[in-house]
Amino acid sequence: MIKIIKADERLKLVPKVNIALFGPSGVGKTTLARTLDPETTLFVDLEAGTLAIQDWPGDVLDVRAAAQAFGKQPWEIARALALYIGGHDPSDLNGAYSKPVYDAVCEAFKEIPLAKYKTVFVDSITVASRDCLKWAEKQPEAMNKDGKPDTRGAYGLLGREMMRWLTHLQHSNKSIVVVGILNREEDDLKRVTWVPQIEGAKTGRELPGIFDQVITLQNFKTEDGQMYRGLCCQQQNPWGYPAKDRSGRLELLEAPHLGELMVKIREGKRLDTNLITTMPAKA
Repeated sequence: MIKIIKADERLKLVPKVNIALFGPSGVGKTTLARTLDPETTLFVDLEAGTLAIQDWPGDVLDVRAAAQAFGKQPWEIARALALYIGGHDPSDLNGAYSKPVYDAVCEAFKEIPLAKYKTVFVDSITVASRDCLKWAEKQPEAMNKDGKPDTRGAYGLLGREMMRWLTHLQHSNKSIVVVGILNREEDDLKRVTWVPQIEGAKTGRELPGIFDQVITLQNFKTEDGQMYRGLCCQQQNPWGYPAKDRSGRLELLEAPHLGELMVKIREGKRLDTNLITTMPAKA
């Protein structure tokens, strides 16, 4: 049966918020988890380090420790977790996101109180891509007909796996925050660009199209020289940081508080209320 969600039903729903959060190493991306409700947030640790949230009373899932416990590669645990969170894919009959695999994962992960969590904080997509590449290099697709390593095959598999993983998380009924390192790159003409640190060009190129919100945590300076941290939230910004605001409710710079940011995305007043459908007048 096909169900149409009517306007009054849709307006009553509390929308989930999916955020891709980037920032230079050391800027404090992980610490932003401390601004989320610890009672309803699951912190997924792929980096094997939670020192930045040591005093945060929320739940943490250590992917590397789980991989050791199950005798699996960390990427396999990260993928299984996405399946557990998002449910099985009806179009996948016997693959990694199929119903049989989902049933097995539910049994293995039954101690995780999934219904408790409204938000999943994944730290980080940078490490996830490295783990995925290590896994991909061992797969048949990463070998040529002579049994030797095929780099192109490995990176092709990496791109497909990462995109499916992110898309599956994005389609879950939880709010998803994925964190990644941002690199500063300068070409021969001294032009600066900011690029997500992710293995494989495909994921970094297509990730902004998957997530509703793309934000960059960065250090800024006031006119009188005072340093502060802020979230760059709009695509049109003077620094060239990765950013996108599909909600239309965020200012160019917002305070570094994910909890308050998510409330504003859900409940704030739209800033772009005027839909412009004309071209500029010719001079």
